[in-house]
Amino acid sequence: MARTKEELRIASRKRKNAVFHGLFFASTLIGVVALVLLIYQVVSQGIGWLNWDFLTNNSSRRPERSGIYTALIGTLWLMAIVAPLTFVIGVGTAIYLEEYAKDTKLSRIIQTNISNLAGVPSIVYGILGLTIFVRIFAFGSSILAGALTMTLLVLPVIIVAAQEAIKAVPGSLRHASFALGANRWQTIVRVVLPSAMPGIMTGSILSLSRAIGETAPLIVVGAAAFIVRPPEHLLSQFTVLPIQIYTWSSQPQAEFQNIAAAAILVLLVILLGMNAAAIILRNKFQKRL
Repeated sequence: MARTKEELRIASRKRKNAVFHGLFFASTLIGVVALVLLIYQVVSQGIGWLNWDFLTNNSSRRPERSGIYTALIGTLWLMAIVAPLTFVIGVGTAIYLEEYAKDTKLSRIIQTNISNLAGVPSIVYGILGLTIFVRIFAFGSSILAGALTMTLLVLPVIIVAAQEAIKAVPGSLRHASFALGANRWQTIVRVVLPSAMPGIMTGSILSLSRAIGETAPLIVVGAAAFIVRPPEHLLSQFTVLPIQIYTWSSQPQAEFQNIAAAAILVLLVILLGMNAAAIILRNKFQKRL
């Protein structure tokens, strides 16, 4: 029995839906398979070298004696400086642009530049940090210069994420606060920020996850490829895990490739821990609303 035009149209829509469903599933599968292969390669190569000595030993020219202690402490120092700076400056800028700045040509130019800066290659920030912090401010190749450079790198991302979170707060909450007699600052502190905090925290921690894995800006600023002592103050020379991994990966000996894989495992654990913290904080703040 011949099908009607309506039945043929419905069948055509179902076929298109099935095609796009398969296409999107294949796109997802490619990413998942690539991630699984990467993790399998790193785990199989580096898990045998991951032990307590590896975590507590300094870097050495002998792979069996090498460890990541210096790079791990340098990474923690870096994040201890970058995290508060980016959070305070980024959230403060987002509050100003969303709550105080008027819709003028200047504010639109600033907003456009911040959005564009989020897409600038990281090596450009390295050159900027080299010029400003290393040469003009004479911080040298110190951990302070590296941290300030990484702050510049992730700051636009945090500003954009915080702006989107603040923008998502319903205007009715602000109006209700004003109707009860609160001024703008009280409304921001007691209404807007608590509502926007899940989005702000998620964006901030994911941006810091990017900062902890970046290598190019720190190479340009002058992070040490080989160093045996962790930083002791803000102007100390330093190295971090990505630099250490890059250095070991460039060595011809197979043992260095293995300890580089072990260091990648440590870096992955730190990144997963930060992402888990972002999820926990987001859920915690959402429950308060």
